[in-house]
Amino acid sequence: MPTSLVLACLWGLVAGVAGMAPQKFHWPAAWLLIATGIPLLGFVTWQTGPVWGLICLAAGASVLRWPLLRAAQRMRRIVVRVDRED
Repeated sequence: MPTSLVLACLWGLVAGVAGMAPQKFHWPAAWLLIATGIPLLGFVTWQTGPVWGLICLAAGASVLRWPLLRAAQRMRRIVVRVDRED
């Protein structure tokens, strides 16, 4: 198995452990997972191809769904605010 997929599996295990931690650790762990997951996703895509990259992207998005939802809400507020200024 390629090194990148082994690291992606370890990332998933760490994400699972972080999810079982007390709630006060969730957001700091989410930021750490995002910071390590983005370069790891690039490494997986580079080493194994775009199909595995998309699979890992979907897995990471399912694990980190709340940060993604919050980011989408912020982006929507920014777009609506810019639209109202015009």
